Amino acid sequence: MSVGERGPAYRAGGLRPGTVLGRQVDGVSCGPSVLVVTAALTGAGWPGAVGARFPAAQRLAHRQANRFWPRALGTTPWGMRAWLHRHAPSAGRFRVRPATRAALGRVAAAGRPVPVLVGSRRLPRHWVLVLDAGTDGRWRLYEPSSGQIRTIDPDSFRDGSAARSTGWPRAWAVLLPAWSDPRGE
Repeated sequence: MSVGERGPAYRAGGLRPGTVLGRQVDGVSCGPSVLVVTAALTGAGWPGAVGARFPAAQRLAHRQANRFWPRALGTTPWGMRAWLHRHAPSAGRFRVRPATRAALGRVAAAGRPVPVLVGSRRLPRHWVLVLDAGTDGRWRLYEPSSGQIRTIDPDSFRDGSAARSTGWPRAWAVLLPAWSDPRGE
């Protein structure tokens, strides 16, 4: 597969665990926070990715991603995907997939940021952004409620211990880069 099929170069090497990127502005802006950080990390040139403009960028992304869905209910996977396609095309194309073992296995191999929807055993509740995987297989992720970069063992979603890193025990959905999805459409 050529680099062009995989999209633009992506580097988040300087983002170490404990680094603070920016916190979500309210209880329902985790998805927009993930969108703005994804756009910034993939060179989309989306404004307001850092500093004092980050809250305004989140609010704008939230309005743009939720055209027909009430913002008070967060952001759907399809709204996240559509926003990335419209407003951050250099991030590449994404496909919404259930967070099966196979899909979670492809997250580390994606080579670019992957939004993951996590939640309780009954409901999806929160977006995080997997940045990459280390040689030990642990993911580095952006957790928007704290604004921090954290590490997590992806197997922790099976026993519920993922809640220590993400705040929630279960992965519900992933936005996989289209080139990495063997069920491509």
